[in-house]
Amino acid sequence: MRATARPNSELSTRQQHIVAVAHELLTRDGVDALTLGRLAQELGIKPPSLYKHFVSKRALEAVLIADGLRAVAHALRAGGPTLPGVAEAYRRFARQHPEMYRLMTDRPLPRDLLPEGLEAQAAEPVVQAVGDPDLARAAWAFAHGMVVLELTGRFPPHADLDAAWGKAVSAFSAAAATTAGAAAADAEALADASAGQRSTRSAVGSVSPEGPARPPDPC
Repeated sequence: MRATARPNSELSTRQQHIVAVAHELLTRDGVDALTLGRLAQELGIKPPSLYKHFVSKRALEAVLIADGLRAVAHALRAGGPTLPGVAEAYRRFARQHPEMYRLMTDRPLPRDLLPEGLEAQAAEPVVQAVGDPDLARAAWAFAHGMVVLELTGRFPPHADLDAAWGKAVSAFSAAAATTAGAAAADAEALADASAGQRSTRSAVGSVSPEGPARPPDPC
């Protein structure tokens, strides 16, 4: 059985304290400062002592990332169910928690250490808002790119980011409506085809094995 990042309520008191200090260090000084040496210094202990509570730095980061995914899931659900609301909540979370966002997104997720289904829970509001998993991935890729460029100051000062978000969200909403309409049309065509097949089978079954009746012989 794999060891996963448990909810904080299931951690020991000492582990919870270490996680809380790690959160503070991450928020205050950024991802690059989140080293076992710096964390141990903040805690007033020697770095090897941390291994009594977490088997590796990666395991500790997995707990932090799991906390972030739960927070994202909560924020997106609160912003939904419409795509504009979900998009606004996503951008707001990234801007309010830039270092947590970096920790969660600028490297591969430690999926083997995360609670099963947590990643899907965080993505679910986006999927529900657009109604299609592939379109949801495209919308997420857009949102991620926008917030990263915004957080790193890559847009020129005069750029109207609100307008850019609005136009992109409108485009994704239109695409979602088109995808939903196509899916409904396909389902209707399939239902019609199925009904036609049943009608054909019924007609064939009603014909006598001896063929149609012959008209009576003339007298």
